[in-house]
Amino acid sequence: MNFQPAVPSKKLLPERLFVFELANNHMGDVAHGLRVIDEIAGATQGFPFSFAFKLQYRDLDTFIHPDFADRMDIKYIKRFSETRLDRDQTRRLVARIKSHGFLTMCTPFDETSVDRIVEDGFDILKIASCSFTDWPLLEKIGATDLPIIGSTAGIRLNDLDNVVAFMRHREKAFSLMACVAQYPTPRADLQLNQIDVLKARYADLRVGYSTHEDPSETLPVAMAIAKGASIFEKHVGVPTEKYALNTYSADPAQVRVWLETARQAFVMAGVEGERIEPSAGELKALAGLRRGVFVKRAVKAGERLRDVDVFFAIPTETASITANDWSKYNQFQATQDIPAKAAVTSENTELRQVRAKVRSIVDRVKALLDQSRGVVPGEAELEISHHYGIERFDEFGITMVTVVNRNYCKKLIVVLPGQKHPEQYHEKKEETFHVLHGVLQLELDGVKRVCGPGSVITITPGMRHAFQSETGAVFEEISSTHFVNDSFYTDPAIGQNAERKTLLRHWID
Repeated sequence: MNFQPAVPSKKLLPERLFVFELANNHMGDVAHGLRVIDEIAGATQGFPFSFAFKLQYRDLDTFIHPDFADRMDIKYIKRFSETRLDRDQTRRLVARIKSHGFLTMCTPFDETSVDRIVEDGFDILKIASCSFTDWPLLEKIGATDLPIIGSTAGIRLNDLDNVVAFMRHREKAFSLMACVAQYPTPRADLQLNQIDVLKARYADLRVGYSTHEDPSETLPVAMAIAKGASIFEKHVGVPTEKYALNTYSADPAQVRVWLETARQAFVMAGVEGERIEPSAGELKALAGLRRGVFVKRAVKAGERLRDVDVFFAIPTETASITANDWSKYNQFQATQDIPAKAAVTSENTELRQVRAKVRSIVDRVKALLDQSRGVVPGEAELEISHHYGIERFDEFGITMVTVVNRNYCKKLIVVLPGQKHPEQYHEKKEETFHVLHGVLQLELDGVKRVCGPGSVITITPGMRHAFQSETGAVFEEISSTHFVNDSFYTDPAIGQNAERKTLLRHWID
């Protein structure tokens, strides 16, 4: 799970980052703030994550209107004023955070604070939800070279798009945090599916989860991890006789439970972003439930096994070919005599795979149809005719697209360059060829003629016909109803080939 910014950046975030938000829980008492940092650091011991501590900076002398500086009846003015720290005090907190090996993060609420963050050597800059569309502040933040994380509580979709575009244009290493601005957030309001929304809409950005739920809740972080979040933020503090802890901040013991839940969730979530290879235990368990392939009759060495020759049943043997291996793309030929009811195995058969050959045929047919500018119905079935086996398809064969087959029938016939269609006739069907693309060399009752685009040729019942194309050709076959048993080849070997067709229903991408 690597951080992939929209454009290259020198400063990237760790893979699994847990952020502890100190906010104003230092209570304006630097000694208490240092204690919180130390005790939370102790709670992180033994966990395989990266950690950051986050502070908040406000230049209160400009952040608060001078006419309201003494208004202690206003909640946030009172809170911020009573918990003010000077520059030396905040730098002591920063130094203590770094002493524990943690990254330092800070949220600025004004332009002056952005300069302080840079001067104090912070590693990461955070945008609070209330400042997400504060454009003067964003301009200042965008001028730094720090990784930026933005909380998205209460942000409308068009504003999200605009800020993401703003950061992309400035080549910022930018991440988003799903977040709900309720303190604490009830379970019913957590809206964890917003992680999915952010990841789908901004696939090039890291997405995290900023939590404000009751600190005793552990299920949300596990769910966030399952949804692919990789940055996690929680308010923290230490309750004392002097300082009570608010209802959405976790104490050190709760932090440890939270981290343990996250550790277990990462283990259970497993590998992200790619399909894992099956384990030996899985393969062994599944093998016992799969049906093996058995022959209905005695088979001689050299025989090609077909659907009519086999049945599927349990139990399987060690080297058994199973029903899961049996398909029109996998052809098995006996390499030794196989008694009736015996298992078909990798030891008594040889496998020939034709999927790649079929894929090549389809690709070339589609390319020729594109050249002819023909429009093919999306639900039309593709029939690959390989009269002498698919290995000789490039020499003998055609491909047909059946558009309609009622009292009348219409097909598109594709002849690849160098292909021949062996001589045949019909007893019931009358058909007309209309050449759309390329040059077709047609032979009717032994008489040869060359047909180019626009040529129309009618073939009556009983008329022997064969055709080929050196350049490749596409033509319409318009006829009376097509009957499966109404094609007779003058070479009897073709009629003895019971598997001279491969049918594909879903071949148009």
